[in-house]
Amino acid sequence: MGPLLIDVEGTSLTQEEKELLQNPLLAGVILFSRNYQEPNQLKELIKQIRDNSSQRLLISVDHEGGRVQRFKQGFTLIPPAQSFAALNDLPQAKSQAFDAGWVLAMELIAFDIDLSFAPVLDLGHECLAIGTRSFHQDADIAYQVASAMIDGMHAAGMKTTGKHFPGHGHVIADSHKETPIDNRDKSLIEQDMQIFAKLIADDKLDAIMPAHVIYSAFDNKPASGSSYWLKTVLRQQLQFKGIIFSDDLSMEGASIMGNHAERAKAALEAGCDLLLACNNRQGTLAILQQLAELNKKHNLQSEKAKRLLTDTKVTYDELIHNRDWQLRHNNLMKLNEKWADHASGNH
Repeated sequence: MGPLLIDVEGTSLTQEEKELLQNPLLAGVILFSRNYQEPNQLKELIKQIRDNSSQRLLISVDHEGGRVQRFKQGFTLIPPAQSFAALNDLPQAKSQAFDAGWVLAMELIAFDIDLSFAPVLDLGHECLAIGTRSFHQDADIAYQVASAMIDGMHAAGMKTTGKHFPGHGHVIADSHKETPIDNRDKSLIEQDMQIFAKLIADDKLDAIMPAHVIYSAFDNKPASGSSYWLKTVLRQQLQFKGIIFSDDLSMEGASIMGNHAERAKAALEAGCDLLLACNNRQGTLAILQQLAELNKKHNLQSEKAKRLLTDTKVTYDELIHNRDWQLRHNNLMKLNEKWADHASGNH
């Protein structure tokens, strides 16, 4: 397998996409809301992806809950991360976060999807890109609740991706639209990073996604393209042995690293194992061309992505008749209602 995950345009594959999926430099596919109409269509799209790929690709989606949940109709609506500790005492928050991790993972696995990019480990709710996606502003509470969600995902047989290293929660700008700069002191940024450090020490993170944020006290490059953050800190100091994903290289936050091909090269050189390229087909094709050139000099083929594949087997019908699913689904629906009341009361 190669290092690149790509997107597809619609609810079924185009002829171009069927050919693209044969490219040996691909590692997988990431899905979005535009790829989903209803459960049977999703099942057929996944089957098309599987049938047209030359190897078992990693099929992934951002499906963490709250405002970032790509599939809704026919799926349990996962409450936003902030809701667990905001509306419950800590033991109950952890119990519900476990349920959420288990349910989101099992439902995706029932459609033959391997990975949701979760959980978000950024602290606080002020950042426009994060907001309710953060578990808490208090590092210890966030750590405990995130750890419970991870346990739920792992119990279902899904790997986890902690994001956005070393912490995206204290920049107001949105890295989807620009390259944010965090100008705080080193000590504050290192405090934000501790949730990642603790979960790495607990051996709970299978993958990590760095932020498209510049931490000026340390480096003049965004963490996603910085060998300081990815090699010196993540690999050497924190001893992280898992997969490092780039965040989407088409985001404006990555534009400081150059054009699409240059961004891919910079991310690989900085220490990323797998790259995401979404929402810009010409950019994706430029990256594939760049990877083909790089592959002539250094073999980019790797088995790393296979470590993130799930081996849980369950059908959707089996799942919705499962007593654990029914109880957890109902608990999460009640929490959604409480959160809606809470949110409307705050405005």
